Amino acid sequence: MPPISALRVSLLDPSATTPPYDRLLAGALARAGADVELITSRFLYGPAPAAHGYRTSEPFYRRSTALGLGSRLRLPVKLLEHAPAMLRARSLLAAVDVAHWQWLTIPPLDAALLGPRREGQPRVFTLHYPLPNRDQTSALRRQRRLLDHFDAIVVHTESGAERLRGDVGLDPAKVHVIPHGPLDYLTSLPHEEPLPPELAAVEGPVILFFGLLRPYKGIDTLLEAFARLDGAELWIAGMPRMPMEPLHELASRAPGTVRFLPRFIPDPEIPALMRRADVLALPYRDIEQSGVLHAGLAFAKPIVLGDVGGFAEVGARGAARLVPPGDAAALAAALAQLVAHPASRAELSAGAARAIEGDYGWDAIANRTLALYDRLGAGRR
Repeated sequence: MPPISALRVSLLDPSATTPPYDRLLAGALARAGADVELITSRFLYGPAPAAHGYRTSEPFYRRSTALGLGSRLRLPVKLLEHAPAMLRARSLLAAVDVAHWQWLTIPPLDAALLGPRREGQPRVFTLHYPLPNRDQTSALRRQRRLLDHFDAIVVHTESGAERLRGDVGLDPAKVHVIPHGPLDYLTSLPHEEPLPPELAAVEGPVILFFGLLRPYKGIDTLLEAFARLDGAELWIAGMPRMPMEPLHELASRAPGTVRFLPRFIPDPEIPALMRRADVLALPYRDIEQSGVLHAGLAFAKPIVLGDVGGFAEVGARGAARLVPPGDAAALAAALAQLVAHPASRAELSAGAARAIEGDYGWDAIANRTLALYDRLGAGRR
């Protein structure tokens, strides 16, 4: 059997859906001694983290990405490119020891386009997206049929693993929990943008909500809670994916200042927001895991989370404060206590730092991932 360090690993994210995660995992696997290539497409929403110690190739969707985000032809062209690109990917994987898929662009079609399994070359899939609700039995059966094409399924939380075993009905031996690591590339960007002058001038405590604005994220509950607080500002930063009028109405009732930054926040602007925030508030009603949470952990921020899904597991480690989802009174009490007591914020910051120095850190994640590949027989052809 070749040593783990000799493993040739291909990570695949055809549509460049999660380039920070892909690249941080690839870098960690490379530091552990694996020969890693990330196979993806050009990311259209800004620069992706630089590659260190691994190779990247972008064979997917070359024509459609060349058209740019503003082209109405981009998605039709991408659809035409998809099947040929997936077939090319099969040839790229011929010589590797592990094919680790992060995403599939068109899952029902891709199940057929993956091709036959190769002896000694395990096929792994990381489930980044939420599963259908328990009452959506047909959708759950489709998930089962798709995931049966893989030798192992990686999820980031124990609650996600329980759903795969119970609701989807996967063989428990195929389900493996490996945490999501911190988005720590944000802490050392080659260039950071300062806060806008109106934000830089704020002197008091700041509570930050960051990320796409969606109904399930509990922004309305956050605004209701903030209406009960004094002595802090609330910043809500991110691209709206919901009507904004109800949020502005709730904000108007608060005695403190609410500032909206309703737009896409590129990477260079994120560090200044994170560093300035005294508390990061993510009172989601439903979630398994979140990139924003892992950005907050990277900056060791005091975080308040809705007690749902994988968020509960982060809170159980002492890396965040949990509140019942939708409970404005409990959220207000947690925020008020953290705003008023620096020692409580420092305790949560220390818990976040311990988590990412331990099994939430990328080196630990890489070691667990390589151990999984080994158990699956990678490199034994």
